[in-house]
Amino acid sequence: QVQLVESGGGLVQAGGSLRLSCAASRNIFSINVMGWYRQAPGKLRELVATITSGDSTNYAGSVEGRFTISRDNAKNTVNLQMNSLKPEDTAVYFCNARLDRSAYSMSYWGQGTQVTVSS
Repeated sequence: QVQLVESGGGLVQAGGSLRLSCAASRNIFSINVMGWYRQAPGKLRELVATITSGDSTNYAGSVEGRFTISRDNAKNTVNLQMNSLKPEDTAVYFCNARLDRSAYSMSYWGQGTQVTVSS
């Protein structure tokens, strides 16, 4: 079981920056993949960025070069640094943790944090 709590969302002007943090209730060293997803009104939830336990990262094309995901195993947090924000980045951002087992995977979600980018 993993509880995830996001923080750091808010209102920012286009071109600005925000840093999201996701605090996990347990040691994240053994969590296979942690990531950030987002969901805009009327749209499906989409992947933003993921990071593996081996620190391999993956980004959506729309945020590549602007967002950076990182994990701090000592603090059990995963962060998302968002620069050069655009109005289309407006969404609720969710933290995700995935634990892989031999026959199945378990996925956990935070409650989400709102990011609003004004033009």
